Amino acid sequence: MKKVLHIIGARPNFMKVAPIFRAISERGALAQRLVHTGQHYDVRMSDIFFTDLGLPAPDIHLGIGSGSHAEQTGRMMSALERVFLGEQPELVSVVGDVNSTLAAALVAVKLGIPVAHVEAGLRSFDRSMPEEINRIVTDRVADLLLSPSADADAHLLAEGVEPSRIHRVGNVMIDTLLACRDKALRLPTLAELGLAPRGYAVCTLHRPSNVDSPEVLRGLLAALGHVASRLPVVFPVHPRTRGRLADLRADELLESTSGLRLVEPMGYLEFLSLTAQARLIFTDSGGLQEESTVLGVPCLTLRERTERPVTVEVGSNTVVGTEPARIHEAAERILAGEEKQGRIPELWDGRTGERIARVYECFLGVEGATRRAAV
Repeated sequence: MKKVLHIIGARPNFMKVAPIFRAISERGALAQRLVHTGQHYDVRMSDIFFTDLGLPAPDIHLGIGSGSHAEQTGRMMSALERVFLGEQPELVSVVGDVNSTLAAALVAVKLGIPVAHVEAGLRSFDRSMPEEINRIVTDRVADLLLSPSADADAHLLAEGVEPSRIHRVGNVMIDTLLACRDKALRLPTLAELGLAPRGYAVCTLHRPSNVDSPEVLRGLLAALGHVASRLPVVFPVHPRTRGRLADLRADELLESTSGLRLVEPMGYLEFLSLTAQARLIFTDSGGLQEESTVLGVPCLTLRERTERPVTVEVGSNTVVGTEPARIHEAAERILAGEEKQGRIPELWDGRTGERIARVYECFLGVEGATRRAAV
């Protein structure tokens, strides 16, 4: 059987790979293996997701860990080259825009192995974001570009990509959300935190542009503190962000803001239970912009640009930047019942993993269960 290698490394990757892995398994036409780079190595940021999402343990775990972008990407490339030479896959499947994505795509294309990029075509047009560079380069070298939305297709075509390489399949992360939502809602997360449905906000922050600048981070904390005077704000703190808070010596500000509740990072199901029942979400995460749109929860994106404009044009997301006054104003409108009424974008229907599996089979010249049954 022809072999697909799935490359995973950071928290968002797991939710995107799980539906593809499951669909390929069910169709039975391709062999597949999971390679975990270890870009996220904290158990709450990585290993727990395999349990939550029903993924098998990785076949190969590289244990790369942290470092500068160059150091981390370089170590990944060296280790992945050995893996690819040993495994000899017919296709390398990468998802999203993290350093693991870029490293795997570069190594594969230099070895003459076809690359499929899931979530292709997203653009923020902000090259100060490392993820934007990863997206652009991965799309340039990938053979298969699997896009989530019409705007992503348009970006790729404007960059001169051949239409035959582009396949709009929908948003694979939404497959995971829809499959897990009911199970997540049965968890006692809110009771354990003393929260009531729609009676709290959720915040995530991790992007360097927000947490590495003391001035920006102080402003965001002040804005969150303002909202926390109205209703609790639950803030699962990314390890990177926790380090920056310590550097900032933000203890005094946090202690004086009783409604702002810092908690440890959560597993996927636990966090989905929290976000699905929130009144409001603050985030600089791309994935949470998408999830909030499907959940119908108002989302305020704490960035100046988004690579997911469909969540603004169609969904429940509003980009508000990092100025405290803008954040206050937008949050107050939502708390006053003036939030936008969004809808779910086309093809965000829980069947993206199946569509991706069919594209892979067609590209590799094999037939899965659905096609065989139709003959």
